Amino acid sequence: MLLLPAAALCCLCSALVSMAAELIQDDLSLTRRVGEEVSFSCGGTDQCGSYVYWYQKKDTETFRVILRIDRSTGALDKRYNHPQEDDFSAVKKKGWELQIQRVKDSHSATYYCSFCFTVWGIFGSGTKLFVTDEQVVKPVVSVYPAASRAQLEEKNSLLCVASAMFPPLVQISWKKQKVNGPLQDAHPAKAKQQELRESGCSASILTIPQREYSTYKYLCSVQHQGGTVNAQTGTEVPVPTTSSPPEREPTDLPTLQPTDNPASSSAAQAPTAKPALQDAGEGVSFQSQCKVKLLTLLYTVLILKSLVYCCGLSLLRIFRNNKPSIH
Repeated sequence: MLLLPAAALCCLCSALVSMAAELIQDDLSLTRRVGEEVSFSCGGTDQCGSYVYWYQKKDTETFRVILRIDRSTGALDKRYNHPQEDDFSAVKKKGWELQIQRVKDSHSATYYCSFCFTVWGIFGSGTKLFVTDEQVVKPVVSVYPAASRAQLEEKNSLLCVASAMFPPLVQISWKKQKVNGPLQDAHPAKAKQQELRESGCSASILTIPQREYSTYKYLCSVQHQGGTVNAQTGTEVPVPTTSSPPEREPTDLPTLQPTDNPASSSAAQAPTAKPALQDAGEGVSFQSQCKVKLLTLLYTVLILKSLVYCCGLSLLRIFRNNKPSIH
């Protein structure tokens, strides 16, 4: 019987498990004060292998394996020469979890669980530890319609913003719901999502084809250490009745004098409102044409000035080279 090395078996097992599931780290972040206790959980470890490996990733360093935990007994293997290996232990909760009994500032990092001690192993999403005295603050979540070029392609964009939270790590997901229907995840194949992260603020943009999602209401759900926060209201995606843009309301309509007869008043207003709309539309179109012509003229003048400048430099260089030398 051919015996494979342990690393090869682990990688083979990891490849098989990757087809079915992945490791689950529910905690995006944890906050502790110096001297407190903390533990990191990892779900899905019963899929393959007898051991769970734990890695540490600091902001200025690469991944480093801390130790290996035996899933059945909780025994530790600290053969990997991690400088803080004595600070870590295992604790039995739902399963065997990685534990720090007395937290230090130097423990601030992101911790990942894995099936295998290789770069090809399956990793969890990671849990970041913040060592601080600050209190956990839930995010403020809002949903806005986002104007973009996607509207020209019969698509609509929604912007979900999570702000004013601590720790700053959040996970944003989108839900959709028909009228009187169940709440369900937005289908990633038909709704494209982009995430933006800045200090203290995270945002997600969802682009939706109007022809496919016109009957849905969209909700933004934000997962945070303080709990899951949903947007207060959903945003319904409007469906345009025609492909042409809606008419603009005129800004300056002529004032109509009221009359004693309501019927004659409405009859008098009807023929004057349409020309006013046409005049407003023509005014906007004329202004746009003027802006385009002015920009074209400006760029033309700049190009001509550059040409004159280059020609002048060329002439000066020619005259200098042809100037007779005096011995």
